[in-house]
Amino acid sequence: MLITRRLEFDAGHRIPDHRSLCRHLHGHRYAIEITVAGDVTLQDGNPRNGMVLDFSEIKTVLRSSIVDVWDHAFLVYRGDTQILGFLQTLDDHRTVVLDVVPTAENLAAEAFRLLAPRIAELCEKQLVLENVRLYETPNCWADATRAMFDSQG
Repeated sequence: MLITRRLEFDAGHRIPDHRSLCRHLHGHRYAIEITVAGDVTLQDGNPRNGMVLDFSEIKTVLRSSIVDVWDHAFLVYRGDTQILGFLQTLDDHRTVVLDVVPTAENLAAEAFRLLAPRIAELCEKQLVLENVRLYETPNCWADATRAMFDSQG
């Protein structure tokens, strides 16, 4: 069975090598959806009876691992030294330094890497993170799938 939880957050970024407007500092109202696979619990008296997992448990992991860290922050590539240097001059600024350019594709993959082990540890039964979908806009998104990470061996 697959279940999905969605949360939203706001963040700024720029794509330094982009040939159009995305090379400028700007922000998005991101949405992130994570899809978890597992068996439905069928046990009277169990608080997860009839569920793969309580959606609130997924929300807690998603918030603490991604949303609370990236929300209202500027997501900057470590190699974007001009902007990184500028951001470091701002007192008490929420800056998240990434080893990759903060495209939707890279952010989805980074979120998958951060979330997969946390989901696997949530309860006594086997749960697997299947997909992370990161919406940069309502019409544009990237998916990071378990198959991508399984093939990396």
